[in-house]
Amino acid sequence: MIESLEVLAEPLIRHRLEPLYSNSELEQFSSKCEQYLKIIRESLPDNLQHTLFLYEDALSSLQTVLESKLYLQGFKDALYLFNELHIQMN
Repeated sequence: MIESLEVLAEPLIRHRLEPLYSNSELEQFSSKCEQYLKIIRESLPDNLQHTLFLYEDALSSLQTVLESKLYLQGFKDALYLFNELHIQMN
Protein backbone atom coordinates (compact mmCIF):
# COMPACT_ATOMS: atom_id res chain seq x y z
CA MET A 1 0.00 0.00 0.00
CA ILE A 2 2.73 2.47 0.97
CA GLU A 3 4.74 1.75 -2.18
CA SER A 4 1.68 2.19 -4.41
CA LEU A 5 0.90 5.46 -2.62
CA GLU A 6 4.42 6.65 -3.42
CA VAL A 7 4.01 5.74 -7.09
CA LEU A 8 0.66 7.52 -7.30
CA ALA A 9 1.86 10.56 -5.37
CA GLU A 10 5.11 11.07 -7.32
CA PRO A 11 3.57 13.07 -10.22
CA LEU A 12 1.54 15.12 -7.75
CA ILE A 13 4.65 15.85 -5.69
CA ARG A 14 6.61 16.89 -8.78
CA HIS A 15 3.72 19.11 -9.93
CA ARG A 16 3.46 20.79 -6.51
CA LEU A 17 7.21 21.33 -6.08
CA GLU A 18 7.84 22.93 -9.48
CA PRO A 19 6.03 26.21 -8.65
CA LEU A 20 7.97 26.47 -5.39
CA TYR A 21 11.20 26.75 -7.35
CA SER A 22 9.86 29.64 -9.41
CA ASN A 23 9.40 31.72 -6.25
CA SER A 24 11.42 34.95 -6.55
CA GLU A 25 12.55 34.82 -2.91
CA LEU A 26 13.83 31.30 -3.38
CA GLU A 27 15.52 32.30 -6.64
CA GLN A 28 17.36 35.12 -4.85
CA PHE A 29 18.49 32.76 -2.10
CA SER A 30 19.58 30.20 -4.67
CA SER A 31 21.53 32.87 -6.52
CA LYS A 32 23.38 33.82 -3.33
CA CYS A 33 24.20 30.17 -2.69
CA GLU A 34 25.60 29.87 -6.21
CA GLN A 35 27.74 32.98 -5.67
CA TYR A 36 29.19 31.53 -2.48
CA LEU A 37 29.86 28.19 -4.16
CA LYS A 38 31.63 29.98 -6.98
CA ILE A 39 33.88 31.75 -4.46
CA ILE A 40 34.63 28.45 -2.74
CA ARG A 41 35.31 26.74 -6.09
CA GLU A 42 37.70 29.48 -7.16
CA SER A 43 39.49 29.39 -3.80
CA LEU A 44 40.02 25.64 -3.66
CA PRO A 45 43.17 24.06 -5.02
CA ASP A 46 42.74 21.77 -8.03
CA ASN A 47 43.12 18.60 -5.98
CA LEU A 48 39.94 19.46 -4.00
CA GLN A 49 37.73 20.50 -6.92
CA HIS A 50 36.48 16.95 -7.45
CA THR A 51 35.70 16.61 -3.74
CA LEU A 52 33.56 19.75 -3.89
CA PHE A 53 31.77 18.36 -6.94
CA LEU A 54 31.03 15.12 -5.06
CA TYR A 55 29.77 17.12 -2.09
CA GLU A 56 27.42 19.20 -4.27
CA ASP A 57 26.15 16.06 -5.99
CA ALA A 58 25.47 14.30 -2.68
CA LEU A 59 23.77 17.41 -1.28
CA SER A 60 21.53 17.69 -4.34
CA SER A 61 20.57 14.02 -4.13
CA LEU A 62 19.79 14.37 -0.44
CA GLN A 63 17.60 17.39 -1.09
CA THR A 64 15.66 15.55 -3.79
CA VAL A 65 15.02 12.56 -1.55
CA LEU A 66 13.99 14.74 1.39
CA GLU A 67 11.58 16.81 -0.69
CA SER A 68 9.72 13.74 -1.86
CA LYS A 69 9.72 12.09 1.57
CA LEU A 70 8.49 15.24 3.33
CA TYR A 71 5.74 15.87 0.81
CA LEU A 72 4.65 12.24 0.92
CA GLN A 73 4.57 12.32 4.73
CA GLY A 74 2.45 15.47 4.60
CA PHE A 75 0.10 13.71 2.21
CA LYS A 76 -0.17 10.72 4.57
CA ASP A 77 -0.78 13.04 7.51
CA ALA A 78 -3.54 14.82 5.60
CA LEU A 79 -5.22 11.49 4.79
CA TYR A 80 -4.95 10.42 8.42
CA LEU A 81 -6.47 13.69 9.66
CA PHE A 82 -9.23 13.51 7.05
CA ASN A 83 -10.09 9.97 8.18
CA GLU A 84 -10.05 10.98 11.86
CA LEU A 85 -12.33 13.94 11.20
CA HIS A 86 -14.63 11.84 9.06
CA ILE A 87 -14.91 9.18 11.78
CA GLN A 88 -15.62 11.79 14.48
CA MET A 89 -18.36 13.44 12.39
CA ASN A 90 -20.23 10.17 11.94
